[in-house]
Amino acid sequence: MITEEDIERLVPTFYEKVRADPVLGPIFDGAVADWPHHLDRLKAFWSSVMLTSGRYKGHPMAVHLRHADAMTHANFAHWLALWKTTTNDLLDPETAAKFQSKAETIAESLQLGVHYARDRSVK
Repeated sequence: MITEEDIERLVPTFYEKVRADPVLGPIFDGAVADWPHHLDRLKAFWSSVMLTSGRYKGHPMAVHLRHADAMTHANFAHWLALWKTTTNDLLDPETAAKFQSKAETIAESLQLGVHYARDRSVK
């Protein structure tokens, strides 16, 4: 069973790895000015997604479109690989698999949204 405690442990640990990553770190550090606030929003996001808590109030697609140039397939794949490693390290296998599956769905949705926005801006 997924808990708020899982999210409280996972999100900061994962983004600590993201920030230290040579590929993802510069992208995220260039996009995030206030890391404590951002981590709180990410915890609320994952709580809403995984526990249907309703804690997250925002528009992730609009936020990510501001950074469309960095939203490449390779960067998403790298993010997902790091997410998989981190969830496997911190969570039991069943819980990790649930977080991984949801992250893959979200990544696909964001990639499609960015692709669609790029196509519209070219026309």
